[in-house]
Formats: sequence, structure tokens, C-alpha cells
Amino acid sequence: MDYKSMFSSELIDLAVEASTELEAFEIVAAKLQAKGMVNNYYLEGITKREAEFPTGLITQHLNIALPHSDPEYINQPFVFVCRLNKGIICRQMGDNQELVARDLFFLGIKDGKNQVGLLQAFMDLFMQEDFVRKYQAVSSSEEMYRLFMENI
Repeated sequence: MDYKSMFSSELIDLAVEASTELEAFEIVAAKLQAKGMVNNYYLEGITKREAEFPTGLITQHLNIALPHSDPEYINQPFVFVCRLNKGIICRQMGDNQELVARDLFFLGIKDGKNQVGLLQAFMDLFMQEDFVRKYQAVSSSEEMYRLFMENI
């Protein structure tokens, strides 16, 4: 699948004020709902799924989280790039270990068979020190969009 079509500079916010994971979910869910990307039950769906299957990821260079809901809450496939002003506590995929992350990538996956590939693409990117350095230096939505278009 071509993941590039899931990105838009309008779905990038590099200055989200949230002090908890739930607060970040509420903010992003409202933005996605306003753009028609998700339905009214998305917040409930993503919160429930994250509680059961955490998506935090400790990588060598940067801790990230890849929250996603079940497909029935998604109207259009998307990736929402969310950088928080300060780190929040998330739980790691697989072992539920707590971690602190500032960078969350909300994955709107309409077709479940694409989930593993998209998760793998993000894991591969964030294992690359050069990509992470460029990612951390980005300060605008347009720059972030270009970075992902060149690398995903």
C-alpha cells in the first residue's frame, strides 16, 4: 500500500498542549472529527483499544506512540502527526512498560490488513538515527509533511 496518501500537512500539529494520554487523544479526536476523518465514536474506540493493546514504542533514538482504533471508527485513512509540548506517560506495545513520549502518530487504518505494514514502516523509520535527527529538527507542518513524503 502507498502510505504517502495517508499524510496531509493539515493533519500535523507540532504544538499540542496535553498533560495525559487521554487529553492528547481528546484533542486529536476533536481535530479528526472536525475534518470528517473519523466518526463520533472514535475517541471511545481509540481509548479502549489503547487500554487493551498499548502502542508505545521505545526505540534507540526516540520514544513514540502509534495509537490506532479499530477500522469501524475511521471514515478516511490517515496519519495524524502529533508532537506534544511535553512528554506524557504511555505504555509500551507488548509488555505494558511505562514510557514517556512526546511524539504520537495516530494511525487511521480503514483496512486491517494494512496495519502491520504501516506499523513496521514507522518502526523502521524511527530506528534510523539520521531520520530521527531530521524529524526532531522539523518545526513546521509543511516541513514535516515533506520529511515523511521523502522517507515513508
